[in-house]
Amino acid sequence: MKNLLKNFGRLLLLLVLVTSCQDDDKTFGSLDAPKNITLEYEIVGKSTANPDGDGSGKVILKAKADNAVSFKYIFSDGSANAPGGVYTKAFTKNGLNTYTVTVVATGKGGTASNTSFEVTVFSNFNDDEAITLLTSGDSKIWYWAAAVPGHLGVGQNDGDITKNFYPNYYAAAPFEKAGSPTSSCLYENKLRFFVEGGVLKYQLDNGGKTFFNADFLSVGNGSGSGDQCLSYSTSGVKTVTLSPSESLVPADKTRGTSMTFSDNGFMGYYIGQSTYEILELTENKMVVRAVMGGNPALAWYHTFSTQPPVQGENPDPTEDYTNIIWQDEFNVQGAPNPANWSYNLGRGDNGWGNNEAQYYTDRPENVKVEGGMLKITAKKEEFNGAFYTSARLVSENKVAFKYGKIEFKAKLPAGGGTWPAVWMLGANYQTNPWPACGEIDMMEHKGNEQNKIHGTLHYPGRSAGNANTGSTIIANASSEFHVYKVIWSPTKISFYVDDQTTPYHSVDNSSTLPFNANFFLIMNFAMGGTFGGNIDPAFTTSTMEVDYIRVYQ
Repeated sequence: MKNLLKNFGRLLLLLVLVTSCQDDDKTFGSLDAPKNITLEYEIVGKSTANPDGDGSGKVILKAKADNAVSFKYIFSDGSANAPGGVYTKAFTKNGLNTYTVTVVATGKGGTASNTSFEVTVFSNFNDDEAITLLTSGDSKIWYWAAAVPGHLGVGQNDGDITKNFYPNYYAAAPFEKAGSPTSSCLYENKLRFFVEGGVLKYQLDNGGKTFFNADFLSVGNGSGSGDQCLSYSTSGVKTVTLSPSESLVPADKTRGTSMTFSDNGFMGYYIGQSTYEILELTENKMVVRAVMGGNPALAWYHTFSTQPPVQGENPDPTEDYTNIIWQDEFNVQGAPNPANWSYNLGRGDNGWGNNEAQYYTDRPENVKVEGGMLKITAKKEEFNGAFYTSARLVSENKVAFKYGKIEFKAKLPAGGGTWPAVWMLGANYQTNPWPACGEIDMMEHKGNEQNKIHGTLHYPGRSAGNANTGSTIIANASSEFHVYKVIWSPTKISFYVDDQTTPYHSVDNSSTLPFNANFFLIMNFAMGGTFGGNIDPAFTTSTMEVDYIRVYQ
C-alpha cells in the first residue's frame, strides 16, 4: 500500500466503516453513514527529479464519499475541517517522512465513517530572512513591547479565519503587567537570538523569575489561582527550528513560519508551549502566536521590540514611521492596479448607509489612471435608477495594515453636494459590524463647505453624528494638490494637512478602542447624502485626482 501511495500519489479506499445503524429520519432522509470513500492526494512540486515533492512538504488532499456532506482530516499534530473534501496540508518535519492521515466523512444527521492512509513527502523548509531579522546576522536581544496595547493577549483557536489571528478575548493595556508582585517580572525578559555554527540559537534571561499562566503554576512549584511570577530558571541555550506554520491563520495575516525551541524553551510567558507562529517580523518588531498547551481552543499573542520597555516615556513612535511598506503612485495608464484595488458597485444599502445619491461603477468614465493620477469622476446622468454615477475603490483582501503614517496627495472635486473621502475601515467589519470595527476618515470634504477638511474617528459610542471629529481650513482645496496625512500609533491617531507640525485633530488610542487591528483603504467620491448635503442643480461633473498614496511604518 505504501508503494502504491508513494509511486502514484493516489490511494483509493473502498472501505466502509458504518459506525451505527439508524432508522431513516423523515426530516433528514437517509441516515446511512458515508461509504465508498475515495481519497486522492497530490504532492506539491512532484516531478521525475523530485518524486517526493519540492521540499515545501505540502500535500493537496482530496476526499470523496457517497452520502457525505462534509469531511475532516486528522493528523498527528492537529486536525482540519474540509467541508468540500479538499485541504492542503504542510508537513513540517525536515527530510523524507511518512505520515498517517485519517479522514472522517460525515453524512446527514451526523453519521460518520473514517479510514486512515499514509503519505510520504519530503520537506526542506528554510526562512533565511527570518534568521537575519531575528539576529541581525549575528546576535540580537528582544524585549516585550510593553507600551503597545495587546502586547500580551489571548484569542480563539477554533478555525474561524475571521477571528483566529488577533487577541479577541483579552489584550493587555500598555504596561498592564508592571508594578504587580504577581506579574512585574514579565517585562524583565531579555530574549536573545543568535547564530552559532550556522544554527539558530535562543537564550531567555528572565532574572530568575518566570511569569506563569495559571494553568501551569505547578511547573514552577506554585499553587493558587491567577497568573504568577515564580522562581524558575531558564538558563541554557536552546536550538530553534524553523518550519512552515500549520495554523488556520489566513495567509495574509502570517509570515507562514513557525519557531520550535528545543528542551521546552519558551518566549517569556509560560503557557506550556514551545512552538510559536511568526505573524509579523521586521527589524524592530516581532508578533508571534502560540496555541496554549493543554488547551488548543486558545491562542496567545506576544509582541516584542528591540527597544527595552521604559514606563513613563511617550511610546508614540511618530518619528519612526519613515519606511515605506506600501504605495501606489498611479503611474500606469488605464484601470487602477488590480493587485491593490477592487470596487464597491451599485447603490449600497440606503445609499451606502448615508442616503447617498450616486451609483458606483467601475467604468473608465468614472475611474481611471491617467497622466500619473488616479481620477475618480462623478457625473450627472441617469444610470440604473440613480441620477449620478461615481466610483469607490477598496483595498479589502489586498492591502491591510495596523499602525503607520498614511499620506496621500490629492486635488479635490468642487460643487455643492460633492463628498470625496479617503478613509480606512476595520478589516474585521463583517464579523465585528460597524462601528465596533472602527473607521478612520483621513480626509473628507464637502463642496457645500468649500476648503474645510475633516478628520474623523467612528467607534462604539462615537459614531455617525456623534463621531470624534475635527476640521481645518485650507486654501484652494479643489484647484491645487495638498498632502493629507494621518499618523496612527498604539497611543494616538493624529490628522495633518501639508506641512503642519501640529495636528488639527488628535485622539488618544487605547486597548478599549478598535484601532489596534488591521484596517484597509477606501477612496470614494459620493454625491449628497447626510454629510454631502444638497446637490447643486447646476452640477454636471467633477473629479478627485490622487497623485499617490503611501503607507510608512
